[in-house]
Parts: sequence; structure tokens; C-alpha cells
Amino acid sequence: MALQSNAAPAAPDLPQGRRPYPAERDAFGRNASGPLAGIVVADFSRVLAGPYCTMLLADMGATVIKVESPSGDETRAWKPPVFEGQSTYYLSINRNKRSIALDFSDPGDLETARTIAAGADVVVENFKPGGLERFGLDYASVAEQNPAVLYASITGFGSAGGAALPGYDLLVQAMSGLMSLTGDPESPAYRSGVAVFDVMTGLHAAIGVLAALHERAQSGRGQRIEVNLMSSALSGMVNQTAGFLLSGKVPTRMGNEHPSIYPYEPLATADGDIVLAIGNDRQFRTLCEVLEANELAADPRFSTAPDRSLNRAALRPILQELLAARPAPEWFDIFTEARLPCAPINDVRGGIEFAQRLGLEPVVAVGDGDTALPGIRNPISFSSTPASYDLVPPGIDADRDDILAWLELTAKAPAGPRR
Repeated sequence: MALQSNAAPAAPDLPQGRRPYPAERDAFGRNASGPLAGIVVADFSRVLAGPYCTMLLADMGATVIKVESPSGDETRAWKPPVFEGQSTYYLSINRNKRSIALDFSDPGDLETARTIAAGADVVVENFKPGGLERFGLDYASVAEQNPAVLYASITGFGSAGGAALPGYDLLVQAMSGLMSLTGDPESPAYRSGVAVFDVMTGLHAAIGVLAALHERAQSGRGQRIEVNLMSSALSGMVNQTAGFLLSGKVPTRMGNEHPSIYPYEPLATADGDIVLAIGNDRQFRTLCEVLEANELAADPRFSTAPDRSLNRAALRPILQELLAARPAPEWFDIFTEARLPCAPINDVRGGIEFAQRLGLEPVVAVGDGDTALPGIRNPISFSSTPASYDLVPPGIDADRDDILAWLELTAKAPAGPRR
């Protein structure tokens, strides 16, 4: 566990994946049954990428201490929408954490922040590159006191040439090229409806932390983990960035069409649109059978995936005419019965309700009793160590006394091996 040793530990002589000393509850009394039980995370991040990362870790059992400025995480003020006066944005990414507000200009508060970082297994921060050096909270300073620390830094554009650029998701959507791909060919560039690169970078940060935890379990060594929105964006645009690199062709906006697959878009029916995602020749033959248009599958213009992609302008009106025979809900049932990839176009309410009908149980209760809040389930399922949803997102500084008492208690504990 953290907060007990400043010396780099030896690699534990245990079978891979075993905990050296499992505990039923963490230092704050929370049920410690998740796969990250016993891991302490000092969360110096704010807004989305960092808090999303640390929430995922907290769901998996890590003890997460959210260190905020006295004014709080900016997302607390991002309204509307609201739930009982609180920002739903903030509530969506801060469950299972404990909050302490610290003013780094105050010597006492700064020392508390350093003590938290010195004892944590993991530090997550998204300050501008170099922004924590003057407080002695940068990686080099923390690692001097805590050599086994795993220190995850999240930036917008890295710590080299882009260090001075502000790291907002919208800016990265624009600079990475994503906005040039979003919208109709004649429309202006559009951002995604969600801060996709913040979320993606939070996921990459969590993956980096988990990989580093595994390595540390073997070697006992700490290390720094760096992720940035721009790199996550270029990696996350997968086929579009690779398509440019390998072909030299710059991709452009195609509306809802796919550059390499057809039909792979919403198509009009007698009443409403239905999305078809026909990814191979077998699926296209099945579609033709269901539409009672087998001649399309034999047509050399449409018989193979590359041909369908090249001749989509000829195929689209034929499909539209056939689909006009029934409304979208009927086609969805028919296509689903034929095991064809298709989907209605839902709003967010419809998406959650559809997941409920599938038995995915997307909505969980966060916290207990009258104070419990609805939240979206962690998307990772474990057969033996499930995610938990014990704590509602904390108010500013809500856990100061408990955190300070814990720091005092652990400071008096005898030195022992970090897990």
C-alpha cells in the first residue's frame, strides 16, 4: 500500500497477479474488492480526460483522492444541465472519489499536497507542461520522495513544441483533422457531439497506468506516463490517418458515408431512416435475398465490396426504392432476424432504453439510500472483482478531515513494502 515507504521496493516474489496483502476495506472504509483495491491515486487533474481516467480506476477499487483548487474543478460550473443544482457534467466523471481543496499558494496546503503525492501509488495530473515544477509536484520532485510512483501527465499537445498550447478537445478536433471529416461535403466542418479525444485520452491514460502497475509489480520501479490529446486523436482516427499515410490521399467529409464500405449509412424507408452496415459480400447477398432483389448480388457493379464502394451512386437509389416498401421499425425486425447489421437512429434516451432491453443494465445506483444518484455503468465487466459504485461525486473539500486524519495515521505507520 502507499504512504509507507520512500524506498524503491524489490520486485515481489509472488505469482503474477497476486496481491501481497489484500484488504477487505480501504483506509476510508470503502469495500476494497475491485481489481485495483489497495492502490492509492492522487488525482491532480480536472475537467474531463484526467477525471475520466481516475473515475475508471476508482470504479475498479482504487482509492482516489481528488485534489482541487479552492474554486473547484471547472466542470462544477459547467451548466446546464443540472441535477439538484449540480452540474451533470461534473457528476458524470467524479464518482467514487474523495475531495480535498488545497491552495498551493498556502504553505500548509502545499505541504499537504506534497504529502499526498509522496504517498500515492499513482499521480494523475493535467497541468500545462512544467506547471507543477514551482510547487515541487512535478515528476522529478515527487519521484525523489516516492521512487515507486507512477506519474501520469495528460496534456493537449505534448511537452515539446506544443507545450504552450491550451489543451481543449475542440481545438484538437480542429487541428487533428477530425472536423474536416465531420459533416456533409457541402457543410461547414463540425465537431463531434462528444469530447471524443478527451475521453480517448483518458482511456489511454488508464491503459498506461495499468500497464505501469503491472511492470512495477515485477520490477518495483516507478515511471512517468505521458499522453496527449493530439497523439490520441491521430491514433484514434485509425483508417483515416493510415489512409492518408499509405495512399497520399487526404480524406474529406462524406456525411454519413464510409470511404471504403457500402452500404454503410442511414437510408430512408417508408417512415424514417434505418442504418445499414454491410461489411462483406456475404452480408450483401443476404440483404439482396431479404429485399427480394437477388439480381443485385449478381450485378458486376455490386458483387464485391470494392465494386459497391465505387458504384454507390448507382446502388443507393435502388436500395432506397426497395426500402420504401416498409417503415424503419419493420425493416429493423426483418433485418435483425436475418442477422444483418442494422440500427434505428435513437436519441440518448432511446440509446439507454435500448441497452436496457438488451439486458446490459446500463444504469447503476451510485451511492446508497436517499443520496444515491443514477449513473452509467463502467463498461468493463469482471467475473470475480466487479466494479463498484459506492460514492457519489464529492462536494468541494468534502473529505478534508478524513484525508488529513488518514495522512496522519499513515505517517505513523511502520515502513512496509508497497504492493
